[in-house]
Amino acid sequence: MVKVGVAGYGVIGQRLADGVFLQKDMELVGIADLAPTLSIRALKEKGMPYKLYLVDGADKSKFDALGIPYQGSFADLIGKVDIMLDSSPGGVGAKNKELYEKAGVKAIFQGGEKNSVADVFFHGYANYEKGLGVNYLKLTSCNTTGLIRSVDCLDRKYGVDRVAITIIRRVADPGDYHRGLTNALQLEKAPSHQALDLMTIMPHVEATGILVHTPVTHGHIITVLAHGRGGKKITREMAREAFKNHDRIRVVSLEDGFLGNASFFRYARDLGNPRGDMYEIGLWEDSIVESGDNIMYAINIPQESVTIPETMDGIRAALKMQSDSASATAETNKYLGLGKWKK
Repeated sequence: MVKVGVAGYGVIGQRLADGVFLQKDMELVGIADLAPTLSIRALKEKGMPYKLYLVDGADKSKFDALGIPYQGSFADLIGKVDIMLDSSPGGVGAKNKELYEKAGVKAIFQGGEKNSVADVFFHGYANYEKGLGVNYLKLTSCNTTGLIRSVDCLDRKYGVDRVAITIIRRVADPGDYHRGLTNALQLEKAPSHQALDLMTIMPHVEATGILVHTPVTHGHIITVLAHGRGGKKITREMAREAFKNHDRIRVVSLEDGFLGNASFFRYARDLGNPRGDMYEIGLWEDSIVESGDNIMYAINIPQESVTIPETMDGIRAALKMQSDSASATAETNKYLGLGKWKK
């Protein structure tokens, strides 16, 4: 049983902990954090299903005053695991890496860290094999993760050599107060980092993109214009078939009520998913259109939870639990229940 720890129990960290907990071939040893945040307090109210460790600088008296139990130090947690999932604030993970190296423990970092923190910039489908046995992996961002899922889906089936993307980006996560964009859209200089990141993971695909910030909190929407490799035509039906067969892509329609990003969030809550999370990206069947030699489509990215499956894939790669992408992603999907809506 692979032993896993999570550093940082915030927006991503709590979801990583849940994801590991659902993997029957992994054990969540514990989580580590600095302060009794709302997420930690909620965990305590739920009966502390996960063991808590305190990072250096934590004020133990604050935890004691709230009756929040803890097991020991961050170093204690690191000493008990095979791999750490680091979802600390940007820059903190790079400092934590020194502790992981000293303890001889592998680690996976989230999108907020610089690519230089890791040996491999990782995606569970597009370059799984490059992560085999590697000590330090870094996940792509939420937008890049979902984008690559869809492009890789077409690329594996038919071949893709060029994409152009437009990202309509939510400005902040629900509950965040540090962004002030209201009743306005804000454009970033092209090309967006997601296009550059896609080319890092899939160097055979030429990509460019534009990003627009929007004053919403539930999900991003990305439009993709993809060109078949060598000029091969990808028809609407070909693309539709490939997307429908992918367990991390939920193909939906406007007619069924999926009118936009909020529809996905509401549907996830109606399904009873914790926090309204959805691991899969949504793809509008209505958006799949042919444009000359290109195929175009639009996807919804649930930014808080979309990277969790690929992080589980990263554990499998780093610890050589499965030797190839197909078998690794199948195991992750099985334990997370991905694809079950098709049955």
